[in-house]
Amino acid sequence: MAQFVLVPFQRLKMEVLQALLEDYATRDGTDYGERELTTQDKVDRLRRQLGAGDLQILYDADSEQWDLVPQAQAELLLNS
Repeated sequence: MAQFVLVPFQRLKMEVLQALLEDYATRDGTDYGERELTTQDKVDRLRRQLGAGDLQILYDADSEQWDLVPQAQAELLLNS
């Protein structure tokens, strides 16, 4: 069973958060709709979603992987 840890984005150094968001924004399958966005546009959008609490950063201690997940999904994973 996966052991998830919530990572408050505010506790990350700015350059670490920027690298994390850039990595996520450039993953295969990350589609942002009809209009093509720059990587920085995608990062800015993700940063706003984190700030609004719509997204959370979760770290899976078992696989040593992290992911950005919607708030509702984060709650389910953390409480299961």
